[in-house]
Amino acid sequence: MKKILTLVLLIISFNGFAQNQKDKQAVLDVLEKQRIAWNNGDVEAYMQGYAKTDSLLFVGKSGPTYGWQKTLDNYKRGYPDKAAMGFLTFGIKKVEFLSKETAFVLGSWHLKREKDEPQGYFTLLLKKIAGEWKVVVDHSS
Repeated sequence: MKKILTLVLLIISFNGFAQNQKDKQAVLDVLEKQRIAWNNGDVEAYMQGYAKTDSLLFVGKSGPTYGWQKTLDNYKRGYPDKAAMGFLTFGIKKVEFLSKETAFVLGSWHLKREKDEPQGYFTLLLKKIAGEWKVVVDHSS
């Protein structure tokens, strides 16, 4: 009986680990799609990684912005063309699951542009919405 219980616990643990790895890759895929879209100069495609809702929260140097459309408008204003967008790279430091449907990401960002190379850090909160991981909170500095 003890062996069966141990085997069941191992199977449950492995299934949880496998699901966690699958979700971690899905979260990383969201960020990679965003990076590719950014480097293609496509802000609209970049924004597909965000939850398209009025409750989306983006916090940057100007303070908090609520809403997908307002966040898109700010990106377009701040990065009006491909030259302003530059070439984006991420350094993912941590992906942690707070629940089965909530993930926390800590990372760094770096833009390489013709005249400068701004960089900073970000924290993201992603939620699994209708089976897809979406950013619901982005704090970038």
